[in-house]
Amino acid sequence: MAEKPIYAVGLDAGSTRTRMVVCALEEQLRLLGCAVVESEGWSKGSIADQRAVGESILAALAQAELSAGVSVESAVVGMGGPSLRGAAGRGVLELGYPREIQQRDVNRVKERAARVQLQEDRMVLQLFPQDFVVDDHPGHRDPRKMTAARLELNVHLLTASAREHDALVGAVNQAHLVVEETVFEAQAAWYAAVKPEERREGVALVDIGADSTSLVVYYDEVMCLASTVRVCGGHFTSDLARGLCVSPAEAEQVKIEYGRARAADSPENILVELPAPEGCGPRQAPKRHVDLILESRARELFQLVRGELARVGMEQALLGGVFIAGGGARLAEILDVAADELKCQSRFGLAEGIADWPKEMDDPEWCTAAGLAMYSAKLKAQTERQRAAVGWLSKIL
Repeated sequence: MAEKPIYAVGLDAGSTRTRMVVCALEEQLRLLGCAVVESEGWSKGSIADQRAVGESILAALAQAELSAGVSVESAVVGMGGPSLRGAAGRGVLELGYPREIQQRDVNRVKERAARVQLQEDRMVLQLFPQDFVVDDHPGHRDPRKMTAARLELNVHLLTASAREHDALVGAVNQAHLVVEETVFEAQAAWYAAVKPEERREGVALVDIGADSTSLVVYYDEVMCLASTVRVCGGHFTSDLARGLCVSPAEAEQVKIEYGRARAADSPENILVELPAPEGCGPRQAPKRHVDLILESRARELFQLVRGELARVGMEQALLGGVFIAGGGARLAEILDVAADELKCQSRFGLAEGIADWPKEMDDPEWCTAAGLAMYSAKLKAQTERQRAAVGWLSKIL
């Protein structure tokens, strides 16, 4: 009898667009279909109308199932927004007497590291182990089989608003989907964009969304920092709207068509045509003026990122560079500004490692959705291995 196919699905429910990626878990993860629809029900990065968000997800689900030709039952869902915060944590386990450390001891110390005193409406979204301390000797990645009387674990905890998390899960459930796990969006984008051989040095990923900018920093596959930055893609648009006296929708159009994140090479005599109300004459603005507005905000964004890097001593340690993902990465020359401000190489965060990934989806906007699908594949592969182990054990017994 043929084995039942395993599908890995990633859902990136953004505040402007909802994206879904459906893959088949075979010898290599292979793309089956995808979908992107306009999002409804969001306000400033938070869910304002859960029913509208659920309808957007349902529309993306219908489109993705049609594209993939399969029925989808569950997905790994990305979570971002200004409510997410990172913090250092520590778990301690007294073993009583020197003995061999086993897997159950590792599990127990992880549980203790996650038991932190949180403010009201806060929850632990994800826990990222950094290093184990075995009898006061730090720097161990895997303490199993070692002999010790005391085991400690340093972790980086990512916390989120419990209300926002429940609202997101509820909206996904309204679309008749089961949430396999909720994952920090920037971490999912890092998982998709950074190749294993590039993870040995310091690497940062900046996910610039419409209403929030997320940041993760890794060194040798250990998360050093997960945080959010207050400047996001929406600030670029609102700055242009005020500076040019146009609506936000018109400012977004000008930004995409004419905007650049650097004004140094913008000639003084070039004018761009601005959208004008019906019955009014044509309006123009100097292109250099447009670029100066955008450059000012772009530099502020990466100066804030540099400040976050300084908190963990990584401002001079990004040997692997910085990856820029999200819709905000579409702004021309933003990589140059990132390189100037962070003093390291910069590149777009593009999905790697998925077979049949089309060229037209080699876009930073798809990086998070791809990473969420890859995370789903990882979870399901682990489940299959555990199931196979239990199956062999039952046959032996």
